Amino acid sequence: MARIVVVSPPFQSHARPLSVLAGALRRAGDEVHFACAPAFEELARDADIGFVPLTVTRNANTGIAETTEQDTAEAARLTEFLDATRAGAVPALLAQARHRGADMLADPERILADLRNLHDRLRPDWYLVDQLNYPVTLALHCLGLSYASYCPGHPGYLPAGPDAFFGEPCAWPAGIRPRPAERAALRTAVRANDAAFTSLFADFAALHAPHRPPPGRAFALTSPHAVVYCYPPLPGLAVPPEGREALYAGHCTAPDAPVLDPYWRVEADRLRTTAGKVVLVAFGTFLSARDDVLRTVARGVLERCPEAAVVLAAGDRTAALAGLAAGDRTAALADLAGPRVCVAASVPQRALLAEVDAMVHHGGNNSFTECVAAGVPALVLPFSSDQFAVAHDAERAGAAVVLDPAAATGREIGDAVAALLTAPPPGLRPLSVRVRERGPDWAAVRLRAVMTACQERPVAP
Repeated sequence: MARIVVVSPPFQSHARPLSVLAGALRRAGDEVHFACAPAFEELARDADIGFVPLTVTRNANTGIAETTEQDTAEAARLTEFLDATRAGAVPALLAQARHRGADMLADPERILADLRNLHDRLRPDWYLVDQLNYPVTLALHCLGLSYASYCPGHPGYLPAGPDAFFGEPCAWPAGIRPRPAERAALRTAVRANDAAFTSLFADFAALHAPHRPPPGRAFALTSPHAVVYCYPPLPGLAVPPEGREALYAGHCTAPDAPVLDPYWRVEADRLRTTAGKVVLVAFGTFLSARDDVLRTVARGVLERCPEAAVVLAAGDRTAALAGLAAGDRTAALADLAGPRVCVAASVPQRALLAEVDAMVHHGGNNSFTECVAAGVPALVLPFSSDQFAVAHDAERAGAAVVLDPAAATGREIGDAVAALLTAPPPGLRPLSVRVRERGPDWAAVRLRAVMTACQERPVAP
């Protein structure tokens, strides 16, 4: 039995699937501790594993980004990012590139000290760390500790070659093709970040671990042993770094089928009775703030799909969209809204996927893989980050359709959803079967085997 510490950043969309994988490692026979910010201790209890308080970034997101307690600078960056998404794909990506240093490499000296103290207390055999937890990966490298990496999004998050850069989509969906000048500006920004981070990593390692080999290219620094991708093994993905075991888990959702609580059970039954079909609309923990797009989606579906009801995850914008559920003539199509709409700050997404006929989401990796695993057809509206590459893969695999949220009209969105309700994309079912064959337990067994072999391998003199 190994002792493992799983380190997660304090973001709900990262911490939840990582805690599920941590629980799978425990079920496979290991002693597992989940290290994250104190607000995420409940995830460790749900997974029946130990918890270690560890804060690895000043930023955080406990479920709804805008209502998570943050300092003034973090809140201002979130506002700037959301404003940039209104201007289109490249402006959003450029805003993220500008924020990268503050968001992703905060307090490396403190994190190095905290990891050293944690290791002295628990003496784990190895760690599992989120690939986007860059200061933690850098600290583990400097301390010479054994670890595996977990890639929480598109595999392109881990640059696979000299011409691949973190922050630049490795592929674009057919309907979102930035102009050459925009792509050139983005390439300049991500190359500059790559060089700056690599220099920071090198200086930090030279100061704190001069006996260790240089960390090399910063965004490509990852486990030398294994990388778990929370992603299907799709054809055409970039070849992962040489020498690492690449484990494509397909999805990272808990094996037990989730059960709707009494409120949602009643609401799901009401919507099904009111309309023959139910459509879930959710843009994740950050992008739920784009209530303008949520409103356009809801109106489009209500108008173009008279047989459908809508569940809307509105985050902090619930009050702004409440008129849809109330049938307010100033806020919605009065003859279509009301009983056919449910607006909530957050929704039990995985449980609801067993109840709905289609979903509209932002191309976040969790939404993509959960929809595929549940066999639910999706309309993808990508805004930022790796969502463009995820949307491209979903489109190419025939598992979803994609529109540009900065340009699509309510009519186009409604017609796309109507088509999904009539005939799911042809590639969805075969991909769903392949994804369900894998999952966190599949990944845990294989990851344990790789890491056990690493521990048993004799150390070179």
